[in-house]
Amino acid sequence: MSLFTKDIGIDLGTANTLVYMRGKGIVLREPSVVAVNTRTEKARYVGKDAKQVIGRTPGSIVAVRPLKEGVIADFDLTITMLQEFIHKALKGRIFTKARVTICIPSGVTPVERNAVREAAEKAGARHPVFIVEEPMAAAIGAGLPTTDPTGSMIVDIGGGTSEVAVVSLGGIVTSRSVRCAGDSFDAAIQNYIKKKYNLLIGERSAENIKLTIGSAFPSEQEETMEIKGRNLLNGLPENVTITSTEVRDAMAEPLARVIDAIKTTLEETPPELSADIIDQGITLAGGGALLRGIDKLINRETGMPVYIAEFPLDCVAEGAGKVMENMDKYQDTLVEYLKYYEK
Repeated sequence: MSLFTKDIGIDLGTANTLVYMRGKGIVLREPSVVAVNTRTEKARYVGKDAKQVIGRTPGSIVAVRPLKEGVIADFDLTITMLQEFIHKALKGRIFTKARVTICIPSGVTPVERNAVREAAEKAGARHPVFIVEEPMAAAIGAGLPTTDPTGSMIVDIGGGTSEVAVVSLGGIVTSRSVRCAGDSFDAAIQNYIKKKYNLLIGERSAENIKLTIGSAFPSEQEETMEIKGRNLLNGLPENVTITSTEVRDAMAEPLARVIDAIKTTLEETPPELSADIIDQGITLAGGGALLRGIDKLINRETGMPVYIAEFPLDCVAEGAGKVMENMDKYQDTLVEYLKYYEK
């Protein structure tokens, strides 16, 4: 086996991590989950294997999400997870050190940004690690004209954060990052069912409900779904049938927070760019863009045309890859970080 260097772009998400490799596109999609043995404090499973054991593990094994609301919650586990994902992406081959472009939410602090950079370097990335803000990466990955002197609006609804931004000439003109996204929708469903039916369900069940009958906008035909959980009054397993209207009501509050972030961003957008957005509309990316009717809800609340990116789940990773492959073209996107490394 020979030593080699690879360039990779990483969408380090709260719910999922995607890895883009130069010349190959997206080569890895894994849940951002690590299962830890509490006795040895070592990772037992990472990614898909870890997600499968959530809620099904013995007391000695705990499934942990190293990232919470878009930022690192457990530094050591994040390093372990990144090492495993980089290793899988490179298929176990020996490499010198991969040059990495990694995406982070736009609302993170400098300390949180440096934590991501340091974690990536300790996981095997070559210095310097280039960082791109998620809404910019999502806009690039969605094919918006980010380097043109026109305004484009992107709404990236991920697992931990929703990123709203207006971009022009390779930079973010105005943006909002709210720690309310897919995980918040799941938690809202859990709380609703707990309050209304005294039924306790897990994270995976809530996510399944959202994906199966969840919607952000009323549809012509109401759907129903039978769910299983534990009755909080007698402690016994119980089945309950819920409707799509109930799920929509459960998610109303977190959806309203996302809508407020979009409206606030539009209010702060310069008039010239607002005119561009009226013509080009709002583009949705991230897993939240797949929630049925969310484009109709945003259209009703803002009056703007709304479009869903062709591959919403891949936009951020694709954008990171394009930045990595065309650094001359996207140098304005990276200028802050390039200056940092030139010091």
